[in-house]
Amino acid sequence: MTKTSDLLVEIGTEELPPKALNALSRAFAGGIEEGLGKADLKPASVTRYASPRRLAVLIRDLPLGQADREVERRGPALTAAFDEQGVPTQAAQGFARSCGVEVDALETMQTKKGAWLVFRKMEPGQTTAELIPAIIQASLDKLPIPKRMRWGDLDAEFVRPVHWVVLLFGDEVIDTEILCVRSGRETRGHRFHHGKPLYIGEPAAYAPLLETEGRVIVDLETRREAIRGQVLEAAKEVGGKAVIDEDLLDEVNGLVEWPVAVIGNFEKHFLDVPAECLISAMKEHQKYFHVVDGKGRLMPHFITISNIESSNPEVVRGGNERVIRPRLTDAEFFWNQDRKTSLGDRVESLKNILFQQKLGTLHEKTVRVMVLAKQIAGGIGGDTEKAERAAEIAKCDLMTEMVYEFPDLQGIMGRYYAEHDGEDKQVARALDEQYMPRFAGDELPATPTGQAVAIADRLDTLVGIFGIGQPPSGAKDPFGLRRASLGVLRTLIERELDIDLADLIETATAQLRNGGVAVADDTATQVLDFVMERLRAYYQDQGIAHDTFDAVLARRPTNPRDFDQRIRAVNAFRELPEAEALAAANKRIHNILKKAEQAIPDKVDTGRLQEAEEKELADAVEKAAAEVGPLFTERRYEEALKRLAALRTTVDRFFDEVMVMAEDPGVRENRLALLKRLGDLFLGAADISRLQS
Repeated sequence: MTKTSDLLVEIGTEELPPKALNALSRAFAGGIEEGLGKADLKPASVTRYASPRRLAVLIRDLPLGQADREVERRGPALTAAFDEQGVPTQAAQGFARSCGVEVDALETMQTKKGAWLVFRKMEPGQTTAELIPAIIQASLDKLPIPKRMRWGDLDAEFVRPVHWVVLLFGDEVIDTEILCVRSGRETRGHRFHHGKPLYIGEPAAYAPLLETEGRVIVDLETRREAIRGQVLEAAKEVGGKAVIDEDLLDEVNGLVEWPVAVIGNFEKHFLDVPAECLISAMKEHQKYFHVVDGKGRLMPHFITISNIESSNPEVVRGGNERVIRPRLTDAEFFWNQDRKTSLGDRVESLKNILFQQKLGTLHEKTVRVMVLAKQIAGGIGGDTEKAERAAEIAKCDLMTEMVYEFPDLQGIMGRYYAEHDGEDKQVARALDEQYMPRFAGDELPATPTGQAVAIADRLDTLVGIFGIGQPPSGAKDPFGLRRASLGVLRTLIERELDIDLADLIETATAQLRNGGVAVADDTATQVLDFVMERLRAYYQDQGIAHDTFDAVLARRPTNPRDFDQRIRAVNAFRELPEAEALAAANKRIHNILKKAEQAIPDKVDTGRLQEAEEKELADAVEKAAAEVGPLFTERRYEEALKRLAALRTTVDRFFDEVMVMAEDPGVRENRLALLKRLGDLFLGAADISRLQS
């Protein structure tokens, strides 16, 4: 039985970046686990820990060393290793020298491709203690740290200065140096509650020791849920409900080692300011959780998570209340000042803001979006005048003090200011909806006006950036064009908007050229291909097979809603018992037609039909064409494909009994025409020859 011990690795640092803590912890543990795997060391489990001042990994039941293994190196073929007299050639001698042995010590290996010289030896495994330092260093080197720092006169580079390293294997320290710090077995507790070193007797004692004596909850998930529970309980004390943003919860979790919830209050008159402004001030600046009543209305309370358990919590509460008050006062001031100037009066000021050097100002972009939004609104049954007005004032809230201070409120404040100015309700709502969806899974614009502006704004950016030759490359996408494309597609598909994307892109391209922007000739094609390709991931997330997507994409539908209807139809078709045989038949038809050397007529000459099976197929095809033609026109693709599935038996008999490539050129040409006619029927929905079995 293999002997094992537990391994504990801890890197003690200055406070780590809270937003990156979880990713750093995951990468650190993952890198060590990967290194162990490459070294053929398989532990029972790997547990990661992290707090603001440490990254740690506990590895249970790790083998004490590698197993001995046989090393095999293949040399030259025997025909090249010895001459006709059996004397070793230079190739054999050179291979033996490289292995550190004589030619006589080499063995032979027989394979299907011949016989070869081979060198085999047993290589003793290294001890785990010898391998661990390099594995840890390799993991540290690969951590996702954008910019590493150095401290003092040391050569080490890390995200923060390192103060201690624990490296304990069983009850023994692996003595080494990591990041210019000598390894040991002493950790540190909470900076304020327990400033003295803590002696770790064995790896398994690490987390309990830190919690009971060091006042550090070192398990990320345990600490996160402790914060959640405390926040929810604190809100109940004031008769409200805490709203917990998961991203904020993660960030706060990365800020504390011993979380203690403290509830604070602010003056009720601040509630006259839009709730989003107050919430943004609390979340973004102070990392507070806000509280709402039973109807979802903001209450004059907040919850902060302290990193100490104070003997006088009132002092902590008072300090936080003093800190948040100026923030809320600023928000109140901006709200009152911004409303003194209407959004319409701010349109001219957009001329002073550059959108992009080659694409002009925000005002020039606004003019382009107005034209495009009007076209979209007309195409989806919306109010063109409302869409044009919404597009005109869509970016004006960027000129307000509130949005300057709280950029995440763009659009939201536009809606509030538009309502105050007396703008149409749908126009006001569109100013918020233009940014939807703001993130993956976010809600989509619900009004036709909001949909028109949201699509128009994104398409103008897409066409503009592609037009000046700055499309995304690799992982770089500074203008968020992939996200913008998916936003357009989701809105068109999920809101069932029946409009051609190619036409909209052409309009956007024309608007740029009319404005004097030098747009590349193939811009419209590039943008359409880029946007439609984003659908691949969209459907993969829904479990749609890649070949279903490829089958529809081959027909180049440029209306996303139409594309979606085809996808759903082909997906349903695949469930039919006839689907696989018909897909194979279409593949066969495609290959036959591709290899045909003569021109193929568009019509079948019934007078040249000879065999009963081809007459039957011709008759069935014509009947099916008459039935499915109207169905395809009405985009009832699923019904059409189900009707075509009935052709399977007739198609099978044709291929079983009829020689397509007949010797008579006229007969052969007519049969090819029949196959073309059959294949074209299915192309009304998709190229099902691309479906795999």
